[in-house]
Amino acid sequence: MCGVSGAVTGDAYPSVDLSHLPPEEQKKYLPRFEQDYAEFERLREQVRPLVPPGVHLWPGTKFGPMNGTARGDFGPLVLHHPWTLLMRREPLELLQAEGLSGLKGCRTALRFRKKNPPELLELELLPRGKLHPDYLLEQRPPCPRCENEPVEAPEMPTLDANSLPQDLDVFRFADFLTMIIATERFVEAVRRLGYEQDILFRELPVHGP
Repeated sequence: MCGVSGAVTGDAYPSVDLSHLPPEEQKKYLPRFEQDYAEFERLREQVRPLVPPGVHLWPGTKFGPMNGTARGDFGPLVLHHPWTLLMRREPLELLQAEGLSGLKGCRTALRFRKKNPPELLELELLPRGKLHPDYLLEQRPPCPRCENEPVEAPEMPTLDANSLPQDLDVFRFADFLTMIIATERFVEAVRRLGYEQDILFRELPVHGP
């Protein structure tokens, strides 16, 4: 065991519904520190059939709709955190009509204090992509038990072209889950439709084999 404790930030599956579980079992998926690794593994495998195939489900992964109180004005695309992308329904549908893939909008449970609040949908972003190994600052072997693989983030990440998905136009970067990656097609569509006012794009280098 690597002895690393804590939780990841950014891994979230807002489409997952845990309401079929007993209330006491649902509470175990709320933010807390689970000291029994065997129990963590049990909880992880219990929800695995509910998430997309192949995802890791790190400690700290969030399930279900975003909840809380919302106030103020919201543009077409909103970054609640750098790792949480929200869209209003009409912009989402127009971007989908552009033929972009990976745009799965999930209902939120936000509470607004005004009449006729906007419908904000949280995008469920799948973790994909890796840093190119030639540009890693430092890399240690993964833990054989939990598969934790500590990677130090460079100031300007260089993406491994071979690891990037061909079927998604926006996704969560698997090496750094707080980073959202979008394709050039996605960026061009957002700019053409005038949806860029509340977000900022930065071009990242991509290196082949």
